[in-house]
Amino acid sequence: MEIILITLCTLILLGYIFDITSAKTKIPSVILLLVLGWLVKEVTVYLWVDVPDLEPLLPLLGTVGLILIVLEGSLDLEFNKSKLKLLNRAFWMALLALVLLSGGLAAIFIGVLDYPMKASLLSTIPIFIISSAIAIPSARNLSKPRQEFVVYESSLSDILGVIFFNFFLLNDGIGGSEVLFFLWEILLMCLISFVATAGLSFLLSKINHHIKFVPIILLVLIIYGISKIYHLPALIFIMVFGLFLGNLDELRRFKWMSVFKPDVLDKEVGKFKDLTTEATFLVRSLFFLLFGFLIDVQELLDLESLAWAGGICGGIFLVRYIQLRLLRLHPIPLLFIAPRGLITILLFLSIPAAFRIPLVTKPLIIQVIILTALVMMVGLMVHKKPKTEKEAFEENESPSEGNESDQEKHEEF
Repeated sequence: MEIILITLCTLILLGYIFDITSAKTKIPSVILLLVLGWLVKEVTVYLWVDVPDLEPLLPLLGTVGLILIVLEGSLDLEFNKSKLKLLNRAFWMALLALVLLSGGLAAIFIGVLDYPMKASLLSTIPIFIISSAIAIPSARNLSKPRQEFVVYESSLSDILGVIFFNFFLLNDGIGGSEVLFFLWEILLMCLISFVATAGLSFLLSKINHHIKFVPIILLVLIIYGISKIYHLPALIFIMVFGLFLGNLDELRRFKWMSVFKPDVLDKEVGKFKDLTTEATFLVRSLFFLLFGFLIDVQELLDLESLAWAGGICGGIFLVRYIQLRLLRLHPIPLLFIAPRGLITILLFLSIPAAFRIPLVTKPLIIQVIILTALVMMVGLMVHKKPKTEKEAFEENESPSEGNESDQEKHEEF
């Protein structure tokens, strides 16, 4: 037991070292965690260590990690009129990529390979969801506008992907009644999100006990879990809750905010952010260590699925490049930040056996995840931020040699 404790703590500390050195090495800590997890498995095999089946833990860690990552990202977002342009771009970027890519691959499966429509859509949607678990931490060293864009885009990709996946999982067609019910679910989830956010915020400002943040996080997980039981898009609640707490200064002008004691709540939110950040690091590290541990090298070398994985990745980055150009955003380095990961694995594992197709297998999923992560790693390593001039975010901007206020305008649009 002591050996297990020491090993686990050592692995997490190594993950911490990967996290703080990623700014210098340009290697996303996620890549190193996957490699570390795989090396641990090789050591256990070499030493004939009997390890129980850990795969059932993967969905649990992944779900908790996803909740914490989206919460952490939304807590750091400024939501005001100046951000509407950014939010609009991120929304269309996430939505169109998901629809075009999953719809296009599903059309190939249906028309060429004669797979059923429902099975094809359920199998393709997870592949084209950007992993906020990988994208958000990897964008930490970019300029602020790019960080915000990545957080919005990846979080929205997660939310939209889960919504569409659940829609096709629960319905056999795309008729009028199904669409109306789908819109009703979104509306209901928004209503639940506002009520739950108000209740949790009120508790956060009122609880005087020295333990207050863990119960709040547990309630967040419970609300998410109940929403998922009823097949509601629960990530909407996580994002609304995080945006509310992270934007108290913008909401102070409303009279009803006095109920939440914004001065008191603001201080508690700072502590809540710190706890969320540390919990996110812990769960994310454990998830990717475990995922790396469960990787089978033979699956990575499956040449048949590797050809499909390469074609899928090519389509991902081609469509992404076109989108960035149409939105008049500089494609470098945003082009490379489209990793697949945690949410892709979770949704793939939740596809019922009756709706799985032979082509979309675990090796294919792993290969797509690894390839997109490697592309992101190389792209971030090659990308160099100017030392004396701030990066322009939009294509019609250029780094200014003028005063600091001009440069700030360029950075903030």
